[in-house]
Amino acid sequence: MKRIAALLITALLLIFPSGCARVALRWSHPVVQNMTHSIFEECDLQLAREAIPGNLKILEGLAKTDPHNRDILSALSMGFSGYALLFVEEDDPDRASGLYIRSRDYALRALGAKGDAKGQYGNVEVPGGKDQEDLQPLFWAAFAWNAWINLNLDKPEAVAQIGKSQPFLEKVLAMDSTYFHGLPAILQGSMLSAIPALLGGDNEKAKTFFLKGIEESGGRFFPAPYYYARYYAVATQDRDLFGKLLQQIVRSDPQELKEVCLINKVFQQKAAKLLAQEDELFF
Repeated sequence: MKRIAALLITALLLIFPSGCARVALRWSHPVVQNMTHSIFEECDLQLAREAIPGNLKILEGLAKTDPHNRDILSALSMGFSGYALLFVEEDDPDRASGLYIRSRDYALRALGAKGDAKGQYGNVEVPGGKDQEDLQPLFWAAFAWNAWINLNLDKPEAVAQIGKSQPFLEKVLAMDSTYFHGLPAILQGSMLSAIPALLGGDNEKAKTFFLKGIEESGGRFFPAPYYYARYYAVATQDRDLFGKLLQQIVRSDPQELKEVCLINKVFQQKAAKLLAQEDELFF
């Protein structure tokens, strides 16, 4: 039924004038949500890897027809960030950087931001108020922005963006730190451990956020223990904690949290690879 609904919407875009198509897209909210949910639920990594780009291009086509549709823009942001994190970042950081910026800009557009003359959104201010409808695009803007920064910490222009991205994450943490199985807390912990103390890094504060993220899912959302091991345990040279966290991921069932089976399976593979690097990371 999800596929049929998506095909029907696409057919409407082809058959009817753009104004009518926009009206049809106003009814698309459940379909767009189901497209993203069905991807994260997918446990077959190859199927997901091959399906995501096509789905993203369909969504981009829908966004051209209805460029202010928050649901579509938010879904695009989530989709590009997820694809970059799960299937691109490890092998091609440069390409992932571009995808994260693309993701960030879709989220900022969902928040009503307008790009500059070059179509860039790097100077956008975090919106005021606490509108719950802003939570999703606020978070994915923060996620994509910080992921890009983390991949480019050797570049001054990326370090300079920390002060611009952080207010978005802090706003999300104030609104709902449990969003998406505690991912805001996990992201904050990762940033606090990844960046140097001179730029605001703080391993003890990071630990608090990692523990909050693990508590939210009872450890069933694998990014929480993975990033706790990758950043905090390595930064503090706690080898026992490193091994315990990653072994727990490797031995666990990724389908225990079925709605994020795809994410868990990818992070299970990442955990096994990180374990294999243990001797290089500890001295």
